[in-house]
Amino acid sequence: MAKEIDFAALTLQDALDLAVLIEDDAKDRYQEFAEQMDACFTPEAARFFRFMSDNEAKHGRELRTRREALFGDLPVKVRRSMIWEVEAPAYERARSFISPRRVLEIAMEAEIKAHDFFAAAIPHLVDPGVKALFEELRLEEVEHRELVAKELRKQPPDDPRDPDDFVDEPTEM
Repeated sequence: MAKEIDFAALTLQDALDLAVLIEDDAKDRYQEFAEQMDACFTPEAARFFRFMSDNEAKHGRELRTRREALFGDLPVKVRRSMIWEVEAPAYERARSFISPRRVLEIAMEAEIKAHDFFAAAIPHLVDPGVKALFEELRLEEVEHRELVAKELRKQPPDDPRDPDDFVDEPTEM
């Protein structure tokens, strides 16, 4: 979800800064999920969340390098508060007991959100460079969805029981 973004006024510098923030937000969330899965002894889920975090970090570095090559150390004018879960998976999607299939479905939801964000912004963009960048980012999200879909096809169906039914209630220490 984007807040306070006037897409028509975005410069290429702002758009690159925004894209870096989106990647950093997703990287951080996937890392948080990986740590949560480690704490819940769900190593397969943690491994995939780390893989996604690493991918977001790599993409963020590429965008940051591009931004620095074009704009040097000019100050960043966009803020992280202007975005919320554009690509980051929603907090409420992770569970203590989670299957690899469900992890992939969460990643797919995040990639679809990111694609939809860029696709929805494109008609409002004025600067041709920003439009080209957002189209490039939209197409990358399509590639990411294909990667996740390929992994999803390898997964067996989930147990039809709700994993939350097996979570112990909190107790006093």
